[in-house]
Amino acid sequence: MTARDPYPLPRSLSPQLERAIQYVLDNSGKRLRSRMLLETYRLLAENPEPHITDSTSAAIEWLHCYSLIHDDLPAMDDDDLRRGKPTLHKAFNEATAILVGDGLQASAFEIIATDELLSHTQRNELIAVVAKAVGFMGMVGGQALDMEAESKAVDVDVLRTIHAGKTGALFRAAVNAGAICANATQEDRQRLDDFAAAIGLAFQVMDDVLDATASSQELGKTAGKDSAADKSTYVSCLGLEQAHEEAQTLYAEAINCLAAYGERKAPLVELAYQMVNRRT
Repeated sequence: MTARDPYPLPRSLSPQLERAIQYVLDNSGKRLRSRMLLETYRLLAENPEPHITDSTSAAIEWLHCYSLIHDDLPAMDDDDLRRGKPTLHKAFNEATAILVGDGLQASAFEIIATDELLSHTQRNELIAVVAKAVGFMGMVGGQALDMEAESKAVDVDVLRTIHAGKTGALFRAAVNAGAICANATQEDRQRLDDFAAAIGLAFQVMDDVLDATASSQELGKTAGKDSAADKSTYVSCLGLEQAHEEAQTLYAEAINCLAAYGERKAPLVELAYQMVNRRT
């Protein structure tokens, strides 16, 4: 499954925006969040149905792409490289990048709201969960805290708060969305939410480690950007070795949340392992 199938690229009145949308979505990265959504659904659904998560998976990926587009803008993290290609505002211009990000956000909610494979209750709940994740108590709030922490020495508890919003909230939304599509029990949803919260932070810790140790070619984005921007990171707070240990501790916490599912948890465990042991 991909973030675009079976849905076409979002359409626009502007051919320029359509070209920019294609530029972004044809270079859509690892799709970790949509994969996590799908594996959560498969774990919890009594009788998994094909395509039931397609629209929500696409929505999650479009929201992630929107966040990266805006994150790279000069007013935010001001980056020139994303996924091995010029960032959207460099390939086109800042106005186009802002509008594509805005449009992807709106389109994400549109495809959830109009998905006839989901019940009205599921659609409403999905929209509420995803909207909270990308809003002031999630990605937007986390990004604001991240920018406010530049050139300041913050402790690891503050970092966890920042990245629980900026990075972790969308991972949690993806996992919760999979549970909603599966009509999971509240007990199952809580277990999977705890899993997602831990693995989302572990992913960010490794992102900080890779920013400090990998090359721009390996990462597909500008290496050392956090240090150059005087950002507080897990590496600057804990040191490289302890940051690695923090990631592994969080990974173990995440996997422990899945203990009740026996061998059925294997696909999610493997995905979590990839997230914490990646090189890009």
